[in-house]
Amino acid sequence: MRRVLPCLLVLAACDMPHPRFAGVEPVRITVGQSTFDVRVRDREAEAIRRNAEWAPRPAAVAPRAVAAIERVSGCTVRRLDGDQAQFFAKLTCGKDDRPMEVLPGRIEYECDIEDAYINRGLGEAVTEMTCTPRGY
Repeated sequence: MRRVLPCLLVLAACDMPHPRFAGVEPVRITVGQSTFDVRVRDREAEAIRRNAEWAPRPAAVAPRAVAAIERVSGCTVRRLDGDQAQFFAKLTCGKDDRPMEVLPGRIEYECDIEDAYINRGLGEAVTEMTCTPRGY
């Protein structure tokens, strides 16, 4: 029994948000083969991968996390940290510091990436996606 309780505590914490995002309603969004719970507060975001993937590399999951965070927040990810299960992002919301338009929570979204490229004029990565609420 002594060994079971610590294991259960570790497993229960796998999908818990960082304390900075406590109380923020997540938006569930699927990009490619990854499903994330994205939370946005101020100019920061957190994406927790919710699905099982066989041996995911951070380099493979990170672009999907960036796309999910940008879609949910309406802002650009300027810095991304984390691992293949949990990512933290610093956001830029335009030169005029426009207010964020966060997608509503409690709705699951499924997204298809249409195109991804580098906008050389602005020097930033651009991902074009089509997202639809699940069940619609």
